[in-house]
Amino acid sequence: MLEGIIRESIGKRGTKALRRDGYLIANIYGKGLENINAAFKMNEYIRAVRNKETLAFPVSVNGKELNVVVQSYESQAVTGMLLHVDLMVAQPGVVSTYNVPVVAIGEAIGLKNKGLVHMAKPRLTVRAAIENLPSAVEIDVTEMDTGDSKLVRDLPEIPNVTVLDADRVALISIIKAK
Repeated sequence: MLEGIIRESIGKRGTKALRRDGYLIANIYGKGLENINAAFKMNEYIRAVRNKETLAFPVSVNGKELNVVVQSYESQAVTGMLLHVDLMVAQPGVVSTYNVPVVAIGEAIGLKNKGLVHMAKPRLTVRAAIENLPSAVEIDVTEMDTGDSKLVRDLPEIPNVTVLDADRVALISIIKAK
């Protein structure tokens, strides 16, 4: 479980001091909950996010255990180093908006015809309760040739999940290599 601390100072000076000590600044919020200004060790946070199996992962801040989902993050433009992350508490039974990753399954026919798999939309925006949320949206690309696309409307129906993206949006396509 990822351990964090509460930030006493939320000003610029306190934030810079925490970053200098190797901490990642985080805001934790949820529906009906008070916002928590927290900080996590950068390396521990990255390890926890990379090794998670579902969209939500547990954190402990000031003795409180919370199940959170990454809503957004800010990184430094040149180095790519994380500066700030927003974490939303995943409350059971509460319907919220999430960004679910899109995963291509199989090997497309178009790859043999000098094509490339292009992920037009790597994350799908959905609205659901956390217990109904899939860990990823899997799309089978084995029958796709160059020039083919899979749109949001081509996805199978996911029970108790509402897709918020327009049905004409392309998710994955097979494009010709140049």
